[in-house]
Amino acid sequence: MPKKRDLELLYEVGCLRFLQRNWRQFLNADVSNEAEHSYRVAWIAMVLAKNEGVKDLGKVVRMALVHDVGESRSGDVHYVSRQYTSRDEELAIEDVFSGTSLAKEMIELWKEYERRETIEAKIVKDADNLDVEFELKEQEAKGETLRKYWFDARQRIYKNLYTKSAKKMWKEIQNSNPHDWHFFARNRFTAGDWKLKR
Repeated sequence: MPKKRDLELLYEVGCLRFLQRNWRQFLNADVSNEAEHSYRVAWIAMVLAKNEGVKDLGKVVRMALVHDVGESRSGDVHYVSRQYTSRDEELAIEDVFSGTSLAKEMIELWKEYERRETIEAKIVKDADNLDVEFELKEQEAKGETLRKYWFDARQRIYKNLYTKSAKKMWKEIQNSNPHDWHFFARNRFTAGDWKLKR
C-alpha cells in the first residue's frame, strides 16, 4: 500500500516539468524542462545499453530517471553558475526519497551513477550528455545559432564520453536532421492520403 511519502514523491517528480534547465539562459529559447530531459535520457540510455550489450535495461532506465531528480530541491546549474554555486546533491536526493517505498534502491542507484564506475552509470552519463547534443541540433533546425558557438566545447564532451556506442551516436547526431523521422516515415506523402482512397 502506498505511503503518504510515496504520494509526495510523485507530486515532487511531477514538478520537474516546471523546472527549466538553466542553459535556457543562453539559448533564450524553448528548451526542454527537467522532466523532458530525463525522459529522453532514459531512451538514449536504453539504446546505448542495448548497443553495449547490457542485459538489465530496467536498471539503466531507473538510473536515468533518478539521475536529476534531486534537482527538484537543489536546482539546475549551468557551466557558468557551477563556478559560483555550492549544492548538496546527496542531501537533496536523500531528502527526496526519505520515507518512500523507493528510498533504498533509488538512493543507491543515484550514488552508483555519481561514482561512474559501472557500465550502467557510464551509459547514463553518456546519455545525459547526448541529450544536450540532440537538443542543440533541434535548436539549430529552428534557426538558433548557439550550437556553432558551442561546437568546440562540445568536442571536449565527445572526448569524455565513456562508451563506443555514445561516441558513434555523437558523430551521427552531427550529420543528422531532426526532421527525418517524420519526413521519411509513413505519412500522406510517402504512403498516400487516406482521405483520397476510395
